[in-house]
Amino acid sequence: MAADTTAVGHDRFITLNGLRTHYVEWGWGDEDRPAIVMLHGLRSYARTFEPLAQRLGDRYRVLAPDARGRGDSDWDPKGEYYTESYVADLEQFADRLGLDRFVLLGHSMGGTTTYVYAARHPERVGAAVVEDIGPGSSLSGEGAERIKREVADTPPDFPSQEAARAYWRGVRPHISEDALDSRVRHTLVPDDGGRWRWKFDLAGIAAARLDPDPARQVDLWPYVESLRCPTLVIRGGKSDFLPAPTMAAMAQRNPLIRTVEIPGAGHYVHDDAPDLFHHRLTRFLRSSEVVR
Repeated sequence: MAADTTAVGHDRFITLNGLRTHYVEWGWGDEDRPAIVMLHGLRSYARTFEPLAQRLGDRYRVLAPDARGRGDSDWDPKGEYYTESYVADLEQFADRLGLDRFVLLGHSMGGTTTYVYAARHPERVGAAVVEDIGPGSSLSGEGAERIKREVADTPPDFPSQEAARAYWRGVRPHISEDALDSRVRHTLVPDDGGRWRWKFDLAGIAAARLDPDPARQVDLWPYVESLRCPTLVIRGGKSDFLPAPTMAAMAQRNPLIRTVEIPGAGHYVHDDAPDLFHHRLTRFLRSSEVVR
């Protein structure tokens, strides 16, 4: 029997707004399959979704880009690490790959991009899935302050991979061993001096995330209210980033929004509870609400 190549994530490159961008494709070889584009969070990377994408690769064409400044994508020399830039990159990504209709899934920062893109392009997004972010999440509250502290205090490098593992374990005490292995493997590279440095643009991303300019901040409520596709919002039961009352208010303001809370999971729901995340996602995608 031939090997199932749909579970293998294939590395691709494309130029978006002048930056060489890396993305991973699962379920390749059949472009007639429904497409799912997955967008990662602030200090994450495309292959954070690998366990999920491998489960979906026999049914869907899954595409996950490294956002500018992360993974194997170019760093932005202008430091344009803001929502408008990520949305512009996604617009070109969908155009270049001919994605006329697709499911859009985003975690945290990627969730912000998902809200904005889906609201602006209802003709293209057949369904949206947002993981643990809502209006106000990035602007105020316990989770927003925690992330600001983490970004400001992130060490520039480590003497060993073991030290890097200890760092990630410190900021994410409940991370699984598999997720920790993936994070260390995909966010660090050795330098000439034998130390391990970040693959992402730490200084540029920190400057943008800590930028107090109100013109750079995005009020997500108008986008949430403008969504015209079935949307699933997934919250981690232990999350400090998306308050349960905010999630409930979103469903009240837009009847197309469905919500689910996954017990025991924190902000990284797809890492913390992969089986439940996959179950809830596939149940939503196979529901009568989602037009295939």
